[in-house]
Amino acid sequence: MTAKEYLNQAYWLDRRINSKLEQLTSLRAIATKTTSVMGGEAVSHSRNAHSMEDVIAKIVDMQSGINDDIDRLVELKQEIMQVVKSVRDPELQTLLELRYLCYKDWTEIAREMHCTESNVFKIYSKALQAVKLPKLGSEL
Repeated sequence: MTAKEYLNQAYWLDRRINSKLEQLTSLRAIATKTTSVMGGEAVSHSRNAHSMEDVIAKIVDMQSGINDDIDRLVELKQEIMQVVKSVRDPELQTLLELRYLCYKDWTEIAREMHCTESNVFKIYSKALQAVKLPKLGSEL
């Protein structure tokens, strides 16, 4: 795994969490929909009760999965923070933090670092070379 791939893990996990949150919102909207029956006809509600139970079960499962992903994201960000802290140059650290922990785009990073985008890319190249990846299965 390259330094860039390693550092990007948090970004992609964050994106997946956001996607799951959107799906959860959609499921909740389905669960809260109700239909009204016009007239005095007796209607069996057992079929709807089962589908409502299914939706609620899916919501609970999805919430649990999202919570697990959030826990992993927090752990991953802590790991990435340790890797970034191991880079000695504060300018390189700042760029890595802005990109991989704050998810800023290159224009925002250039603005915050008071330099041009082309300079940011030069600094970024140095920063990636300075990153020391942890060994798989080892603690930082």
